[in-house]
Amino acid sequence: MDARDVAALNDGEYEQLVVIHAHPRRREADVWAALIHPDNIDRTRTAATTVHARTAATIRWKKAEREKYQQECHARGYEGKQEWFASKPEFEQWKRRTGNFHQMMQAAIAELGRAKRDTNRAQGDRGVGQQRDTLRKLAVAIHRHQAAHARAGGIAEQADYELWRLLDTLTVPIGHDQEAVSLRTMLDIYWADVEPVTAAEEGANRAERSMRSAPAGQSGQYAGVPRARHVHNGKDLA
Repeated sequence: MDARDVAALNDGEYEQLVVIHAHPRRREADVWAALIHPDNIDRTRTAATTVHARTAATIRWKKAEREKYQQECHARGYEGKQEWFASKPEFEQWKRRTGNFHQMMQAAIAELGRAKRDTNRAQGDRGVGQQRDTLRKLAVAIHRHQAAHARAGGIAEQADYELWRLLDTLTVPIGHDQEAVSLRTMLDIYWADVEPVTAAEEGANRAERSMRSAPAGQSGQYAGVPRARHVHNGKDLA
């Protein structure tokens, strides 16, 4: 049976299946896996809890009935007492059998609780992973936008700066202490491939930074230099 087969059972059939598989040594692996499947585990816990509570109520009722019967037997004197003692073995056998079943269901409920916590943790981890991946995609997109703007050498608008600032203001918790790390740092350390920069690349980067720092894209290093000059007092342009 798979999870869908188990889910299709009516309440009575479902409860019976839970009882059959409550003890670890009597379980069929595929059926138990279906019972603790994320889609079914809440119903399984409810069924186990219902059986456990019903058994506890039966034990209480039987105890009260037994006490009343004892009083009635003792009230009838010697013959009543003999009847009382004669009934004890059967009651003790029922009490032991029912008590063992009650403990088995209690242990199953505890195990289902652990399975539920594992399910919640796994779903939470998947959710965190999806959120982290979404942030990674956002960070990469912003980084590419900033890099493309730098290569173009245009003048950034306020909206551009606000977008780029997200790389420094948005954080991701990492490590055992869940330290908050900015998206830019995550890009530098975890989310981007970093390659050594050669001397030629560093020189080109310096030239690009110099060009971007000048008004209208003109390098400040050459500001005021004429575009042409006279040679030998003639009119030829060099």
